[in-house]
Amino acid sequence: MTQTFGQSLGWGRNPLLLVIDITRAFTEPDRPLGSDATPVVTAANKLIEAARAGKLPVMFTRVAYENADLSDAGLWSKKIGSLGDLVDGGDGVEMDKRLDVRDSDPVLTKKYASCFFGTDLASRLTSSGIDTLVICGLSTSGCIRATAVDAIQLGFRPIVVEDAVGDRWQDAHDQSLADLGAKYADLEATETVIQKLRGWNAG
Repeated sequence: MTQTFGQSLGWGRNPLLLVIDITRAFTEPDRPLGSDATPVVTAANKLIEAARAGKLPVMFTRVAYENADLSDAGLWSKKIGSLGDLVDGGDGVEMDKRLDVRDSDPVLTKKYASCFFGTDLASRLTSSGIDTLVICGLSTSGCIRATAVDAIQLGFRPIVVEDAVGDRWQDAHDQSLADLGAKYADLEATETVIQKLRGWNAG
């Protein structure tokens, strides 16, 4: 089994750091969808700084709905009863105030778990020559997992930074990482990834 699962994909030639859904709805514990995501925010900021130092692209994502009645959330609004905190214009869809995001940074707005579903992410990556996604953010069992699975299916190499992703449920986090590492993505630690990002274009 060890030889069958968990083989290394490795990094391609052109990585992008994808910072998924580190927004107030998910990082403030008093909100219905929130939890204490302080370790994830801290790790993400380190990765962002390293990517910028290595002159690599960074993209942020958020979930936001245009319609107050959540009609653009489809059946997801029936399954999860707290998506009202993600209506565009509310503070729940704002980036966490601790996150190192700049006005010039690209922000992808999505409506479902995968960053690819119903968005132009794949075409953006392809047109820019990106072949590797370095993934951090929230939540491991939801948007991180869905994005990594879609990435490998679409021909992009997913690198999930295992200590820079988080979930409101520890068991879901642990199981999702195990599943991702076995079948869909490479798992790497923040400090290892920082060194790679920072030195990517050195020399």
